[in-house]
Amino acid sequence: MSIIISGSGLYTPEQSINNKELVESYNLYVDSFNKKYKQDIQKGSIEALVHSNEEFIKKVSGIENRYVLDKEGILDPERMRPSLKERTNDQPSIQAEIAVKACLQAMENANKQATDIDAVICACANLQRAYPAVAIEIQNLLGIEGYAYDMNVACSSSTFGIQNAVSDLNSGLARSILVVSPEICSGHLNFKDRDGHFIFGDVCTALVLERQEELERGNFRIVDTKLKTVFSNNIRNNFGFLNKSEDSDLSSPDKLFIQEGKKVFKQVVPIVSSIIQEQLEDNGLSINSISRLWLHQANLNMNLLIAKRLLGRDPESKEMPIVLNEYANTSSAGSIIAFHKYHEDLNKGDIGVICSFGAGYSVGSLIVEKI
Repeated sequence: MSIIISGSGLYTPEQSINNKELVESYNLYVDSFNKKYKQDIQKGSIEALVHSNEEFIKKVSGIENRYVLDKEGILDPERMRPSLKERTNDQPSIQAEIAVKACLQAMENANKQATDIDAVICACANLQRAYPAVAIEIQNLLGIEGYAYDMNVACSSSTFGIQNAVSDLNSGLARSILVVSPEICSGHLNFKDRDGHFIFGDVCTALVLERQEELERGNFRIVDTKLKTVFSNNIRNNFGFLNKSEDSDLSSPDKLFIQEGKKVFKQVVPIVSSIIQEQLEDNGLSINSISRLWLHQANLNMNLLIAKRLLGRDPESKEMPIVLNEYANTSSAGSIIAFHKYHEDLNKGDIGVICSFGAGYSVGSLIVEKI
């Protein structure tokens, strides 16, 4: 019996923001801030903010565009965050709503109905509530029997979720499982931070995993999974249910995404490179046998360096497809977007690696084979 990926789905928001629009909005905010606090800046008690620019964003990240659920609120210099309408308890949550759209596409691609699915794992970096589980809401909206649960391992949530699905399938708990990652990253991004205001976008991905004794051509068999975590404070978000009890400032920047970007780059690259190399060696594979690297879509320079360390040369575009230029960093969904959009051209027997990595630090790596 093999565990296969039989279908994938992608929900992309209708609205998008390019770098030019984002920079114009941010710079208006900077001008307003510097004018408002002019005297304090002159006294030296407050540091003046500096303009952002398109060249800086593309150079440090490779990002040119991002899709978002709400464009107007983000680009409003007086607001600088999405404007999302709160749903009543009788309405579908925002995350569940976009998750259903991605799941339905994945189910259609896998030729599956709700009665064929036994479980839903909602694996993403942020969940809009503690309970009831968003996964159970998705399960209910899709009309799926069985069980569902949420899990969060930041930018590695999708691959960790796939590992959980593989374990559940191998144990006999389920025959077919949906792993869905509704990533509304614009909700936790500090658009007032020059070093990070361009990083994230919104999206949702979904995969159907199933047990299959007779392998059908065109699917992907999961050859191996590997997980690793190493504690680090260099990527952090302190928003949580104890904030009010701590009398914490909910408007503080640390209640949104914060990172020490240079430290993250320096520390994560060798961790990811070594994990993928070790996994290949454990499975008797050489890097030359790998047709494709579907890596986490956070930073182009980081991915290029990881690939170069593995390959011993610069990767060709088809070997390591990039989607972050269009989608930006979509947390755990990034590597799955790359897989969803760039897998159909592979031939039977071709082997690839799906790898996500991020806060934690956490790394999830999957070796898959086209069948």
